[in-house]
Amino acid sequence: MNVLQVLAAIAVVIFVIARQLRGEPLRGKRLILLPAVLAIVGFTSLGKGGRHLTTTDLACLVISAVIAAGIGTAQGALLRLEPRDGVLWARMPVYGLWLWLALVVSRVVMTVVAVALHAHVAGSSAPILVLLGLNRLGQAAVVTPRALASGVPFAPEKDGRPFDVRGALAGLLGGSGDTPGPDAERPTGQPRPPRYSRPTASYDRSARDLLRDRRRRGRR
Repeated sequence: MNVLQVLAAIAVVIFVIARQLRGEPLRGKRLILLPAVLAIVGFTSLGKGGRHLTTTDLACLVISAVIAAGIGTAQGALLRLEPRDGVLWARMPVYGLWLWLALVVSRVVMTVVAVALHAHVAGSSAPILVLLGLNRLGQAAVVTPRALASGVPFAPEKDGRPFDVRGALAGLLGGSGDTPGPDAERPTGQPRPPRYSRPTASYDRSARDLLRDRRRRGRR
């Protein structure tokens, strides 16, 4: 990771902190998808640039990931959710900055430990993106159930369309979702398809009589 990427990561953190302190509408993509993309991009970049992960690197990275995700869950529990204008809003109290400070300090400490153990990848700036993504996913793991249990809808996305949070979670977890049955609730205005009943006994007798008359005429 070069200096520009490090500066970009710092800018992202400052941007997130500013929006959390001010309060913002809670959107599904920003809460779930963006951290997942950030973590995946950061993970795939660990082995680039000729870097080779050693066992010590992996151990330090796992510890760093657990710490980052754990701080994220604490941030998610601290985040205040409230309905506003018919949608859900999220705001971080000012003392939540201590958790961001803890995240930065933990990264500095793990960098010093990794360098001392000659874990060059874990001690470099390369894991910053993946750790930031895992931190945001840790927050989402706590905020999402709270938001769904509140009964207040998520804010629509920038294009004005709602985001299917449950469907996104099912996709990330590998689920295919439940298929609605024939008696499932249908959208308003959509007619229910007709149900065809079995022909009655009188209809059966009429058909047999007609067939018998045709056979008699054929004999004649």
